[in-house]
Amino acid sequence: MKTSLNTEGLAKVKLKILCLATITLFSTIFSAYAQSGCGNEGIWLQVLGSGGPELNDNRASSAYLVWINGHARVLVDIGPGSILRYKESGANIEDLEVILLTHLHVDHSADLPALIKAAYFTDRTKNLLLYGPSGNSLMPDTETFVQSLFSDHSGAYRYLSGYLTGNESFSLQAHNISADNMELQKISLNSNYKISAVSVHHGPIPALAWRVDIDGHAIAFSGDMNGENHTLEKLAAGVDVLVANHAIPQQSTGVARNLHMPPSVIGEIAALSKVKHLVLSHRMTRTIGHEVESTKEIKKYFKGKMTFAEDSQCFKIN
Repeated sequence: MKTSLNTEGLAKVKLKILCLATITLFSTIFSAYAQSGCGNEGIWLQVLGSGGPELNDNRASSAYLVWINGHARVLVDIGPGSILRYKESGANIEDLEVILLTHLHVDHSADLPALIKAAYFTDRTKNLLLYGPSGNSLMPDTETFVQSLFSDHSGAYRYLSGYLTGNESFSLQAHNISADNMELQKISLNSNYKISAVSVHHGPIPALAWRVDIDGHAIAFSGDMNGENHTLEKLAAGVDVLVANHAIPQQSTGVARNLHMPPSVIGEIAALSKVKHLVLSHRMTRTIGHEVESTKEIKKYFKGKMTFAEDSQCFKIN
């Protein structure tokens, strides 16, 4: 009996050692993956936040990273919770070159102060560019929005005003892009990629859709829109990936329909644009769980590859 117990005890010890070794191995693999982002080579799109303004969708709000050869270069929107996803992705704040805001609703912009404060604890010295829509009577323009956050006189976070005045290691430089221009607006940034924007219809809110072109490949982001301007079709023409906001079901009416496009409109735009891959994001509780119905409506027009986005998901741009 004593020998049997000793043998059983030895087996338990070996099992514990094996479990600990397995946990350590997986932790090491995960850590290495996180540090390399989506991939060390090529172009990748990462969904940081696939949700909307709700708390019960269990998602971060809208945010997307474009990775180029292992470096996070372009951030599109920065909604609540996305700063945590940014850290989880392994992205370095020092690598980021530009932030593109589709519009200034909370679920697309609220984590901007958190990113700027987090940058204090990094070695960043290069100025950070930010582009977003012009304003109207309901919403400030992007430059005014940034001033309202960080101005040394009246900013909500005026203790961070050094990032506007040049008294910190880098400056946040905000620029307005017309939210009334129905033609493509191109931004000269650097030789590595090109950025374009166009006005989209998001009810009374000034809003833009964005496109990033890199080495013969392209990614477009619809932002929130209802399709009435018929401008996204031009911006997204032939892109490798179109990230389309899927915030409402087909039967929506009233305010929701005035602000957002239903699945049928998403399908029509994707088909007209001849996109290679449609990624549905900005998912809300009124569309989560209704993927079958949404797919049916979209597939009436668009027959290509389609994916419902999840937080932290990566897509290789081939």
